[in-house]
Amino acid sequence: MQITFKLYASLGEYLPADRRRGNELSLEVSEGATIAEVMAPFALPAKLVHLVLVNGHFVPPAERATRPLAGGDVLAIWPPIAGG
Repeated sequence: MQITFKLYASLGEYLPADRRRGNELSLEVSEGATIAEVMAPFALPAKLVHLVLVNGHFVPPAERATRPLAGGDVLAIWPPIAGG
């Protein structure tokens, strides 16, 4: 099945070089793949994975290892952001 994977701000560096500008790529993943399984090949540092959204809905850390994705889902991940 196909999903859209988006990494924002500094996490964009973990995408392939040709996809960094748009901050997203289409991924073919196995049916029922979890958020954690999709993230694993990108080796994102746990301390930088702050806000995880599936189709715009927040997924708490405790659910990321078990929450399955469906075809067409958009998985978006943001690092912690500080501002003033």
